[in-house]
Amino acid sequence: MDDISWFALGSTVIAALAIGIGVIGPAIAMGRAISSALEALARQPEAERPIMRTLFIGLAMIESLAIYVLVIALIILFRNPLLEYLVESGG
Repeated sequence: MDDISWFALGSTVIAALAIGIGVIGPAIAMGRAISSALEALARQPEAERPIMRTLFIGLAMIESLAIYVLVIALIILFRNPLLEYLVESGG
C-alpha cells in the first residue's frame, strides 16, 4: 500500500476512535442528568414542569457535545488538509 492509502486508513481509524471515545462523556452525563431528574420528580412531583424544562435544556446542551465530536470526525475523514498536502507532494 502506498502512503496515501495508509494515511486514509489511519484517518478512518482515528475518526472512528474519536467518535467512540468522544460520546462516552456525553452518554454518562445524559444518564446522570436523567437519573437526577427522576429523583427530583420522586421527591417533588408538583415541580414537574420546571424540572422537565431544565432537563430538556440540559440534555440539548449535552447532546451538542456529541454533535461536535461527529463534526470533527467528519472533517478528519472528508476535508483533511494533510491528505491534500500528501497528494500535492506526490507521496
